Amino acid sequence: MLIALFVALVLFLVFTWLGFYTNHGQELELPEYIDQHIDEAAKDAEDRSFKIIVNDSIHIVGQPGGLIKEQNPKGGSKVKENRKIYVTVTKYNADKIKVGDLPELYGREFNRKQKELAYKSINAVIKSRRYDPGEPDHILEVWYKGQQIIGRSTNRKNVEINIGDTLEFVLSSDGGAEITVPDITCMTLSEARFLLESNKIQLGKIIQNGDINDPEEAYIMSQSPSPGITQKITMGDAINVTISESKPTGC
Repeated sequence: MLIALFVALVLFLVFTWLGFYTNHGQELELPEYIDQHIDEAAKDAEDRSFKIIVNDSIHIVGQPGGLIKEQNPKGGSKVKENRKIYVTVTKYNADKIKVGDLPELYGREFNRKQKELAYKSINAVIKSRRYDPGEPDHILEVWYKGQQIIGRSTNRKNVEINIGDTLEFVLSSDGGAEITVPDITCMTLSEARFLLESNKIQLGKIIQNGDINDPEEAYIMSQSPSPGITQKITMGDAINVTISESKPTGC
């Protein structure tokens, strides 16, 4: 009887040890942690006898920090318990770039620079336009978070810009400037038209005084607005005229 009990005890211990040994070395399927937050994934991994180690971090515009974007081994892999899982997570704070490290912006054509900035994940929008005698749509000023950082006499090279943020641009325009109203009375209509177009002013309404055979060779009797040192007109606006066949008195 004692021998039977001894044998039973030995067999129980042997099978218990074999079961423990077999389970200890078994392979487990690794979960997929991509796009999970690191805190949640780490807790889940610990419950499964795994350990997550952050190997690298990256900044992804528009995504919150702490999201797992890469893992090694991959989800679905067969691994032993206590396996270390190496992951790459998104950064909590955006990467930055200094103004001095941006491409040359002042005086350059906007559309081309907008594309260059897009490659650096920086947005570029038009804040306003202002008359400039140079080519239109060229950069006069750059603004960031309400402050001018680039201009004719401004270059704040050490200002840091968050990747993914937006820069605002003031661009040059060939219209909108105020100039003195030119005196075109006594000119022929064709002469006045040439002068106005040279100054980027439109020829507006044309009123004929009497019969006129050739309006382009008719003379301008009066104009509106009137000429004068203190009289201003904005480029792109128009001057209305009254014309006659004969040259006005006093011309």
